[in-house]
Amino acid sequence: MVSFGVMRFIHEKYDCDIYAIADITDKPKNFFLNQKLTPIKKIWFYHDYVSKINKKPDLKYLSSIEEKYKINLWLLAYNERIFYRFNDYYKFSTDEVLSILEQECKLFESILEEAKPDFVIMGISVFHHDHIFYEMCKAKGIKTLILKSTNLAYRYMISDGTETVNVKNYNDTITTTELQNFLKGFDPAKQGTELKLTFQNSKLDYFKAALKFLASSNTNVKTHYTYFGRTKFQVIVKMLNYTLKKRYREFFMKRNLSYKVDDSWPFIYFPLHIEQERVLLIGAPFYTNQLEVITNIAKSLPVGYKLVVKEHPIMALRGWHSTSYYKQIMELPNVQLLHHSAKSDEILKKCLLVITISGTSALEAAFYQKPAILFTDKDFSFLPSVYRIKSVEELPQAIRTSLKKEVNTTDLSKYVTFIKENSFNCNIQALGIATQNYFQYGGFLADVDIPTEKMQSFLEEHRKSFELIANEFIKKIQSYKTTHQADL
Repeated sequence: MVSFGVMRFIHEKYDCDIYAIADITDKPKNFFLNQKLTPIKKIWFYHDYVSKINKKPDLKYLSSIEEKYKINLWLLAYNERIFYRFNDYYKFSTDEVLSILEQECKLFESILEEAKPDFVIMGISVFHHDHIFYEMCKAKGIKTLILKSTNLAYRYMISDGTETVNVKNYNDTITTTELQNFLKGFDPAKQGTELKLTFQNSKLDYFKAALKFLASSNTNVKTHYTYFGRTKFQVIVKMLNYTLKKRYREFFMKRNLSYKVDDSWPFIYFPLHIEQERVLLIGAPFYTNQLEVITNIAKSLPVGYKLVVKEHPIMALRGWHSTSYYKQIMELPNVQLLHHSAKSDEILKKCLLVITISGTSALEAAFYQKPAILFTDKDFSFLPSVYRIKSVEELPQAIRTSLKKEVNTTDLSKYVTFIKENSFNCNIQALGIATQNYFQYGGFLADVDIPTEKMQSFLEEHRKSFELIANEFIKKIQSYKTTHQADL
């Protein structure tokens, strides 16, 4: 819905032909087929072209896709939450997964061939097929504009998808105190707290969604592979089981996890990531087993140091990790596991080093004059205080090297100035939650009808936010066009 709103106001302000790919459930489809709010030259409904089929996949074609676009298809498939590990409703066979990948690749190739877009506008890739489409666009030299969050709360930017930044032209010098005050104003934890408090937080909406779900027909189980196996009975059983497990896990954490860090020993800090999330599944596909990463870090510590691990508070939206998961961490002899409510800023002040797979805590560490180790490339990886590790075997030496590093505030100042001058302030997270509250029973039910009048009312109510985002995209398009013409 947010994407449609942005598209609506881009067209209002910028003369262009619009093509669209819609990855939606069955009921909202009627709105897109009949709406007159925004002229769309052609729209492809993703699930009309991608389904489970019984024929053998064309392996030769899939191999050519990997070669042509430099995509590792199995890497994406293994980390797709629908195909593997996280799907409690349906187990996909090898041929089914490959068949879906084949259909997707053929669809995206045909779309790009027919539309021949000058620009592709999309959010950051969350699912495997989003990322396949992005990689295809990149390989074809199509300018892809991605709306993405910066590493600071409520600051967004339009990016080409890369994690590289050029800070050479930014020379602002900001003191350590000023940097820490700046971080407080845009602390990523604030956005996380807002999400936890506002996403799927209404019991009334939950009850209404449940009644609507039980009373309505569910055609998606036949038309959408993402819904395979989701009978009404199974969904109800899973939700009841989820609620009971979540409460038991919260009780376990309250009784067994520490609320304050034991700083009698020098310690290194590892904050857990949310699971299932893009930052691991696509951003760090070889490090999705955080328990294994924690164990490897613990093995690599110098004698006399310990590792402090903290659960991510937003895991509340995923029902937390299992109690057996927490117990395995707690059994490690030189590791302390903290409750999710422990204050991250206090831990950052006291720790000697931060290690994270792909988290913003590596950047936050620099604000507190602490070095960090990362397992993936981020746009702040250029900071000398950040060690980008390439192999787990590097960990022992990387830790010892990093413990001796000092943070240079000049480099951090350049990064902060770059972000301030190349991003804009907008609460897109709140806009997404408003969309769910307005149309989808607080985010509890995605398969809903969308009356045109209701959509029009929503767009007008949030016009200011949509116009802001649309204007940022238009500025970026015009900037690229000006640069291209100058090069000619």
